Amino acid sequence: MNIRKTILIRVYVAFGLMVLFALTVFGKLLHLQYVDGGEWRAMVDSLTISERGIEAARGNIYANDGSLLATSVPEYELRFDAMSIPLEADDVFHSKVDSLATRLSTHFKDKSSRQYLVLLKNARAKRQRYVLVKRNVSHQDLKIIKTFPLFHAFREGRKRYPTSLVTIRENKRILPFTNLAARTIGYKNTKGDTVLVGLEGAYGKYIDGKSGSQLMQRIAGGVWVPVNREVEVAPVDGSDIISTLDVNMQDMAQRALQKQLIASDADNGCVVVMEVKTGEVRAIANFTRDKEGVFREKYNYAIAQGADPGSTFKLASYLALLDDGFVDTSSTVDIGNGTYKVPAHTIRDSHAPKKSVLTVKEAFEESSNVGVAKLINTYYGQKPEKYTSKLHHFGLGKPLGLQIPGEAIPWVKTPDSRTWSKLSLVQMAYGYELRLTPLQTLALYNAVANDGELLAPLFVKEIRHLGNTVERFDAKVLNKQIASKEAIRKMQAMLEGVMTEGTGKRLSSPLYTSAGKTGTAQMNDGARGYGQRRYQSSFAGYFPAENPKYSMIVVIRNPRKGYYGGAIAGPVFKELADMIYANDLTLHGTLANRKVNTSGAKLPLTLRGSKEASNIVYQALGFKPSNWEAIAQTTDSSAKAAPFVEAQVKEGVVPNVLGMGLSDAIFTMENAGFKTKISGWGKVVNQSLIAGKRLKAGTPIELVLN
Repeated sequence: MNIRKTILIRVYVAFGLMVLFALTVFGKLLHLQYVDGGEWRAMVDSLTISERGIEAARGNIYANDGSLLATSVPEYELRFDAMSIPLEADDVFHSKVDSLATRLSTHFKDKSSRQYLVLLKNARAKRQRYVLVKRNVSHQDLKIIKTFPLFHAFREGRKRYPTSLVTIRENKRILPFTNLAARTIGYKNTKGDTVLVGLEGAYGKYIDGKSGSQLMQRIAGGVWVPVNREVEVAPVDGSDIISTLDVNMQDMAQRALQKQLIASDADNGCVVVMEVKTGEVRAIANFTRDKEGVFREKYNYAIAQGADPGSTFKLASYLALLDDGFVDTSSTVDIGNGTYKVPAHTIRDSHAPKKSVLTVKEAFEESSNVGVAKLINTYYGQKPEKYTSKLHHFGLGKPLGLQIPGEAIPWVKTPDSRTWSKLSLVQMAYGYELRLTPLQTLALYNAVANDGELLAPLFVKEIRHLGNTVERFDAKVLNKQIASKEAIRKMQAMLEGVMTEGTGKRLSSPLYTSAGKTGTAQMNDGARGYGQRRYQSSFAGYFPAENPKYSMIVVIRNPRKGYYGGAIAGPVFKELADMIYANDLTLHGTLANRKVNTSGAKLPLTLRGSKEASNIVYQALGFKPSNWEAIAQTTDSSAKAAPFVEAQVKEGVVPNVLGMGLSDAIFTMENAGFKTKISGWGKVVNQSLIAGKRLKAGTPIELVLN
């Protein structure tokens, strides 16, 4: 009985303690909520406030002539603070919200004014302070939107009310020339794994600038809103990059390459134009055919695709022979019937020879595989390391150290290499069993054009911040003299011979001299080897031959309509060289030689444009301009001077561009603030808006050319 009592007492005591504990906990909760609640809520709010970074505007990338290749354009996200006007001033809010809805609907044309009104009034009813209105708003649009009711600070009676507009800025990267040199300009992708491509990636530390900061608070839904309208630390914009690229050459290079890729039904290709004395890359184009059959810039083959170069590599073999004094250009080699048997292999020329004994110069000009293989085997067969060390001395065994990432590591084997065999020496002689990128091959040709001085290709010439030079890049010499002056001179003569007597004869121009070498190589298809009969066509050279200014390489891979380098890659070289020659007046001799003989000749048609610019052209050509006020629609062959009228441009006033060429017409219209639409070609014969009429900037105008 006593035991039972004891148990019951203990149960009651335990139950009482549990009830007391529960009441204590409940009381503590009430205390936290109603007594200390404000303090704890403030602490929670403080934990949801964070300093967030503000992206700086990235620096611009410019072409060599100052043309803008890449820039950052600000875009804004617009939010509505429905509580910027206190509740006690609700009548003020409702007196203006209808007008705001109407203005937003009229400007954006994406919603009706009623839809905007419902959005804004619901935000007010729910006391929301961060309602999304519009994304991706331009800076020009923002300036207009800031004038809308409620979106600017205003006075009502004696009270002043702040703006209800909240803006979040983001920087959008754009390429004004769209796909022009897009792969070389590159990009920087830091989402996930950091990917650095082209100039954007290589010079990110300069272009990126320094991020700013702003206090942000997390609200319901995980959305971060600014605590203050102003930033705490302003971002510092990035520096500008001045590249070596020439916009006109780049455009010409891409058009010439793409045209030939389509004509030859190829997989991909590239072309690089470099200035001989400085190593500055003026144009670099890379195209890949996608699944839809359209050629796009997706991979930088010029710097990243290592492959057997084929016959363009014969320059290195002959330069080694000349520099070591084993042969002269007049030395002879017996190529027999165009075949040469070596252990377990027969080397063949692509065409049956016209004669069995050729001079060294002729063997090079005709691109004889047998000739070069026989010469290399004869003079280096017992000492192959002498040949391979010479190639490495030429700079072919190591990277060029480019300013942009992605350069493939060259592979020029030596007798110590694991894959060296009895065939290696003769195979290397005409461009197999090694790997070079097109740009690495071009660097060698450029060195020969530059009298033996090997330069690293340059893509960036200057870095500027706020207009001041931060760093300047001059020509980078990798090897002051890759071979003797005499050997270089003889090699130059042999390269010229290719264009006058050999495989590049049909690529020569009557207007200027050139030097170069055709190349055709079977492509190694991985595990399948060379059995698929896929080819790489190439051409490397420079012009003018007597005083080289530009060097160039063209590589086209897996063409299905022909494959010889002279027929596939050569036409790109010629077309581009012709266009460069036509546009670069420094290649045309002295100014006196370029002047037009005006005696008895009909004067050229002079159109409206800049008086100052036209005067410079007239004087350069030997004409005397007069009567600038005359309207020049026709010219008189008996006139003593060329008539002209200067175009007057006023912003917002439609100019008269009748009779102008396309570039002058667009320049004039855009300076007046109008957007142009073009049809036809030639000179402007009609414009859709009447000259002299004052219209809103940005109004479109159609120009008809004929």
